[in-house]
Amino acid sequence: MQNKQILSTQPLELETAPARPRPRAPVQRALVFDACHVGVVLRAVLFVEIVLGVGALYGASTPLEWLARVSLLTGGALPATLVWLIAACSLKTLLQRLGTNGQFAAGVVLGTLAGLYACAMLSLVGVAEQPPWLASAASGALLSAALVAALVLRARGRTPAATAARLTELQSRIRPHFLFNTLNSAIALVREEPAKAESLLEDLSDLFRHALVEQGEAVTLAEEITLARRYLAIEEVRFGKRLQVQWSLDPRTDNARLPPLLLQPLVENAVKHGVEPSARGGKLRVLTELRGSRVVVRITNTLPSKEGKNGQGDEPATKGHGIALANVRARLALLHDVQGEFSAGVQDGLYQVRITLPAPAAPRPAAPAQAPRTPARAAPAHEHPHR
Repeated sequence: MQNKQILSTQPLELETAPARPRPRAPVQRALVFDACHVGVVLRAVLFVEIVLGVGALYGASTPLEWLARVSLLTGGALPATLVWLIAACSLKTLLQRLGTNGQFAAGVVLGTLAGLYACAMLSLVGVAEQPPWLASAASGALLSAALVAALVLRARGRTPAATAARLTELQSRIRPHFLFNTLNSAIALVREEPAKAESLLEDLSDLFRHALVEQGEAVTLAEEITLARRYLAIEEVRFGKRLQVQWSLDPRTDNARLPPLLLQPLVENAVKHGVEPSARGGKLRVLTELRGSRVVVRITNTLPSKEGKNGQGDEPATKGHGIALANVRARLALLHDVQGEFSAGVQDGLYQVRITLPAPAAPRPAAPAQAPRTPARAAPAHEHPHR
C-alpha cells in the first residue's frame, strides 16, 4: 500500500468510483546524527582531549613537556571542535534532507574544515613553522568520522526499535494479578454500585490502551500524569481509605517531555512497597514544579514498619529488585542525556523518587486577531448561516 496512513477521518470510496490520482507524500528522512545536546558537546570535547593527550606523548620526555604540548594543541583543537559542533547543530535541517551517506560525508567534510581551521590557529601563534595542512585535514576528518559514528550509535539507541525491549518490560510491569484484582473489585461493585464499577472498568480500559499501544519517543508530562491518575483511581477502589493520594501539580510543567510509561511503574512501586504491605495503609504524594529552566517531579510514599523484625521502621518491609527504577533511569538518559536526572531513596522517613527534566519551551504569543473592516451582514431569513 502506498498510502501509509492507517487511520483516516475520510470515508472510504466505493470500488465503482473512478480512481483519482493522489499526490505522493514527501519523503521523510531521518537525522543520522544530532550534535545539539549538552552531553554530546561534553563528550566530544573529552574525546578530542583524550586523543590530543595520547598524541602528545610522542616526543615528550618529561611530564612538563607533555603538559606544554597538550596546552598548545588544545589551543587549536578545542576551538575547531566547538566550530564543528556549532556547524553540525546549525545545519541539522539541511543535513536531514540528505541521505545517510550524504550526512556521513557532510560530517567528515566539516571535520576536514575544522582540522584546517585548527592548523591555521596554530600557525598564527607561531607554533609550527611549516603548518601540516594535509595531516591536520586528515586528523580532523578521522576524528569527525569517529564522532559521527558514535552519534549514530547514540541515535539508534534512542529509536523505538532499539528500546522496544525496555518499553515492553515496562509495559509488563502492569502485573497480571493487578488485572485480576481490578476485575474482582468491579464484579463486587456491579450490583451495589454499578456507576462506580463502570468508572473502574473505564479507567482500566484507558490504562491498558495507553500501555499496549505503540507510542513515540516522548510524551508530555500531562499525559503521564493522566495515566498515573487512572492507575491510582483503580487502586483507590481496591484499598479504600488505606490509600491516600495527594496531588500538587504545577500547570507550567505540563508540556515537559519524558519517555512514555515512565510514571506508572513508579506509582505502582509506591503502592506495592509503601501501601500494600501495611495494615494501616499509607500516603502517596505526586508533585511537579518549575524551577527556573528545570522541571522537578517528586513521588513520595510512606514506608510500612518492620513488624516482627529488629531495627527501625524507616525502611520498606519488602524490597524489590530495582528493575523498574533501573529501566526508568536508562530510558530517561536515552531521551535527555545529562539534562535528565533521576534519584531514588529514603529521605526523612519517606521513600522519594525525584526526576529532573528540561523545562518546556515557552509558547509563542498568538498574533492578535484583526477586526473586520466592514461589519458582518446579517443573514436574511431565507439564507442559512454557515456552521
